[in-house]
Amino acid sequence: MILKIKDETFAGDVLNEIELEIATQEIAVKDIIKMRVEREVENYNRRADKFFNGLVVPTDAEKTLNGYKMKHNAKIDAEKQVYLALAAFQKNGFFVLIDDVQSESLDQIVKIGENTKISFIKLTPLIGG
Repeated sequence: MILKIKDETFAGDVLNEIELEIATQEIAVKDIIKMRVEREVENYNRRADKFFNGLVVPTDAEKTLNGYKMKHNAKIDAEKQVYLALAAFQKNGFFVLIDDVQSESLDQIVKIGENTKISFIKLTPLIGG
């Protein structure tokens, strides 16, 4: 089954979309995050592009208008990115909405169907405190 994951704003604007192949109809939220991050890193490392657009910012990346620019086209470590993403979820760095209901924990089991909608809502820190 193909699972479509969207990055959205609070207003519902879609910023990014990624598709994952899921072999089961039940999956933990942490596994969705892990599969998503691994796919993003795999796509970036395969393209050897200068810019990375993903769920979490890689270490030593510089923010630009096109995403995050990696120094010297460095490869990204998928395991490290997964760790950062799981930690960010636990610190409310982003929300995962499944069929418009917020996921509460990494261990939450989700039933996946043909019309399941998964959205990631990134939070941006306020400037000026």
